[in-house]
Amino acid sequence: MQIRSPEFGTVEVADDRIIEFPAGLPGFEQCRRFALVHEEGHEAEVFLLQSVDEPEVAFSITAPMRLGVNLEFALSDEEVALLALEGVDDVAVAIIVRSQSAEEAGPASAGLSANFMAPLVFNTRARKGMQKVINRLGCEITLRQQD
Repeated sequence: MQIRSPEFGTVEVADDRIIEFPAGLPGFEQCRRFALVHEEGHEAEVFLLQSVDEPEVAFSITAPMRLGVNLEFALSDEEVALLALEGVDDVAVAIIVRSQSAEEAGPASAGLSANFMAPLVFNTRARKGMQKVINRLGCEITLRQQD
C-alpha cells in the first residue's frame, strides 16, 4: 500500500505493517490506521507515526528509554482487550515528541518536549495500538542519566 507522508513523500508500506488504533487517538478519533515511517539508511531513533487515513496527521514518536526515562503503568482489563494482548512480551511503549523553536514557543518553551502522561502502547504481535492517557500520578516515571 502506498501512503502519503508530508515528511517523506509517497512511501510503500506492506498491508501487514499497518497498526490499527481501534479507538483512534484523542482528538484524532477518525484516524484509525497508522504506519511507522523513518528515514531509510539510518538507524531510527525517532519514528513518524503516519496516519494512513489522513496524510496530514503524523506524530514523531520515540521509545522513552531513548530519553533516559522508564515508564511503568497498569493497563485496565478493557485496555488489554482493546489491544488483544496475550502477554507482556508483545507490548511496546512510545511517547510523542515534538520540537519547537524559540520563535514558535517563546524562549521558555523552546526545545524538545515529550508527552510522558499520554504514552502510546502497542501490541507488536497483533499490530494494535492505543494512547494511554494518565489523568493522575499512578505510574512510575524514572529519569536515568544517559551514559
